[in-house]
Amino acid sequence: MTGRLDRWEHLLERQLAAAPYVLLAVSMVLSLLTGSNPWVTCGVAALAAAWMRSAPRGPVYVAGLVVLIGVLCTQGVWFASFFAFVGYLHSWEYLKGKWRFVGLTATAAISVATYRGGLPEPTTSATLTYLFFTAAIVAAVGLFSFAGEITAERSAQRKRMVARLEEAMRENAGLHAQLLVQAREAGVLDERQRMAAEIHDTLAQGLTGIITQLQAAKQAEDWHRRVDNAIRLARESLAEARRSVHAVGPGQLEAAPLSQALNDVVTHWGELNGVRADFTVTGTVRPMHPEVEETLLRTAQEALANAAKHAGASRIGLTLSYMEDVVTLDVRDDGAGFDPERVRDGGGFGLTAMRKRVSRLAGTLEIESEPGAGTAISASVPAVVRD
Repeated sequence: MTGRLDRWEHLLERQLAAAPYVLLAVSMVLSLLTGSNPWVTCGVAALAAAWMRSAPRGPVYVAGLVVLIGVLCTQGVWFASFFAFVGYLHSWEYLKGKWRFVGLTATAAISVATYRGGLPEPTTSATLTYLFFTAAIVAAVGLFSFAGEITAERSAQRKRMVARLEEAMRENAGLHAQLLVQAREAGVLDERQRMAAEIHDTLAQGLTGIITQLQAAKQAEDWHRRVDNAIRLARESLAEARRSVHAVGPGQLEAAPLSQALNDVVTHWGELNGVRADFTVTGTVRPMHPEVEETLLRTAQEALANAAKHAGASRIGLTLSYMEDVVTLDVRDDGAGFDPERVRDGGGFGLTAMRKRVSRLAGTLEIESEPGAGTAISASVPAVVRD
């Protein structure tokens, strides 16, 4: 639509540029056909054409044009009928303020005098009639010219607005492309962080357990059991690594609901580490969204792994609480404890991974501990029920 309007505007501009010469030619031909002096008519018409083509636009140009119109009107009324319109148009276009109306009035006075066959007779009636028609022409031309000027200004404003919109669209396209690049980079970073967390939650924990079992086997009489535990941990870690590569959820949750999976994890951990481990469920058990269950399971695994590695606890307890709006996992041990202030803004990768997993679901992770007084970890996430 914009391109078509632009073509129409260019066509109109060319027609307006050619219109004065066309009106001049038509007036000249009609005047010659009605018996005007051909030499004077053609000479003055040629001078008018040259003036319109080469004279600098401004007050001098309009004054010269009005004079030429007056001379041509003495050669025939057709110049007042057609070519005089050029005086109106150019007076409004090339003059400013009140001088516009001076040019319009001069052109209208010449035209009315030509139509009447000369200046009015020195009577009140003739003079008033002459002034009335002159003023009427000036008012009509001024009104239509002013309306056209408003239309042209609005058109120019629309063109400027379209240009600004196009520029804004180009800027938005650039910003959109930039956002896509940033989103792609952010997606890559999130995926790397996800893989890092999965590796930590599977391979790192499994390898830590294997090392613990093998170290214990060196000094234990039941080394066969320790080695068997290490082999089992290696197999489980390998299976979890394969699940992570294929973006599959934890194997425990595939075979059992969250409460049963947590109970199996706690029991298995207690057997491996020779520590009393209790698991309790409160509230109404119901299936949660897979991400909710996976987050709570991974949090429990990380908390148990930290307890085995650092706490030296003799007892540990896990409580899974189903409430109306949230599901909470509490892990408490009677181990060595630590100073939470030292790990509040960082800590090991395990604590960081737990925080990120829980915060990704708009949940909260709270850690309470002090040296010699054990540790309590509480993770709460929204209770989003499985579809």
